[in-house]
Parts: sequence; C-alpha cells; structure tokens
Amino acid sequence: MDVNARLRSLTRLGFAVRGLLYIVIALLVITTGRAEDPGGALEYLGEGGGKLLLIVLTAGLLAYSIWRLSDAAFDIERHGSNRKGVMQRIGAAASGIVHLLLSWQAIRLIQGVASAGDGTRDGARTALHLPGGGALVVAGGVILLGAGIVQLVNAARARFLRHLEQRVARKPWALWSGRAGYAARGCVFVISGFFLVLAGLDERASEAGGTAQALTWLKSPFDVFVAFGLLAFGAFGLIEARYRVLNEVPVEQLMHGAMSRR
Repeated sequence: MDVNARLRSLTRLGFAVRGLLYIVIALLVITTGRAEDPGGALEYLGEGGGKLLLIVLTAGLLAYSIWRLSDAAFDIERHGSNRKGVMQRIGAAASGIVHLLLSWQAIRLIQGVASAGDGTRDGARTALHLPGGGALVVAGGVILLGAGIVQLVNAARARFLRHLEQRVARKPWALWSGRAGYAARGCVFVISGFFLVLAGLDERASEAGGTAQALTWLKSPFDVFVAFGLLAFGAFGLIEARYRVLNEVPVEQLMHGAMSRR
C-alpha cells in the first residue's frame, strides 16, 4: 500500500471519528440532557475507552486535518478559483485547524492531561486582549454565522451527495441523514456565531460559546430535535467514511517541496 492509499484509509477513519463524536454529543443530550462539544465528547470517549481508543481517535483526527488542510492548499476537491471556490477552501482550512486542535487535545488526554475550560471562550478571551480584539471576535462570529448558513443551504440543496459514490448518493438514507445532519449543524453554527458576535460587541468572553452552549441555550424540546439532527450527522459521517470519493493528496509534491527547502 503506497503513502496516498494509507492516508486515504486514515482519512476515512477521520470521517468515522468525526461521526462518532457527533453521535456521542447527540446521545448525551437525548439520554441525559448533558450538552458537550466535540472536545467534550472526545474526553467522554477517553474516559470510557482508555488510551488505545484515544490513540485510534487521534490518528483519525490527524489524518482528517491533514486532508482538509491539503484541500485548502492544493484544491484536491476541485473547488475552483472563483469566489465560491476560494471560500470553500478557506472553510477547509478552518476545519483542518479545528480538527488539528482536537487531535492535540486527544494527545493531551493520552498523556493524562484533562482539558480545562471552554475552547470557544478561551479563544475569545485571547482575542479580546489583542488590539481591536472586539472586532476580531465579531468577525469570527460573522464567519461562523456564514458557515451556518452554508450548512443550511447544503441541507436544502443536498450538495453533500456529490461527494459520495453514485450508487449510494441515490439512496434515501444517505439523502435524509445528510439533510437532517447538516440542518442541525447549521443551527448550532448560527447560534454559536450569534454568541460570538455578542461577545465581541460587549467585549465579554463569557458570552461566547460553542456547540455545548448552543445546545444548552435551546429550550426543550428544540434541544432534543437538534440532537437527533446531530445524531443523523454522525450517521452521515459513518456513511462518508465508507462511501466518500477521496481525491489523492499530492504527497510527492509535499515531500519534494520539503526536501528542496533543506
């Protein structure tokens, strides 16, 4: 098996890990009323599965982040060079960074270091200490709001199906799990973006919040409705792990570039 084939296999593991994290988030809300973000779900799995599971999760998250960052750098998903394509590549870069941070959190958990605090609030607090920090947090919130709207449009137009093998893309279970999942994720992103905008305007990091805060903010039964949508998103992640069409990452180009800098 060549390097690219190994990376594709690990990337599929990454899709499965992302799906598993959302399934855990959803089940915690549905069964216990406990709201968590992907980092909290990762810590929950580590508590129950131990270091071996965390090592597997870390490998998947790292591979997924490399694949997303490679997409941003080399356009391996063929987004194109127009404004829409550039925005999709920026989104890929953001996703890659988020999952890289999640993989680092998993490594810390393997080392026995529990995460402390809320990542979104910590990030907002750091930004607010910078010159023009309030504007930076507002800009981050606007970007997250835009990402949420994109997710909702994706749910309505079912754009996610074009990345699946054609024989699976025609299946109703692929369509409706993706639609419900992207709609729920879009709602969470919009709420989280709204929290960030308020935090930036008021210059108070405590008003920022991610997935956990968005789910907590939603009143019953809407939190459960969104949780079932996130459960569907997790299931769609498992579908992608098996049936997504993955283009090759230019590994040789990366290695040649690294060698030429020596």
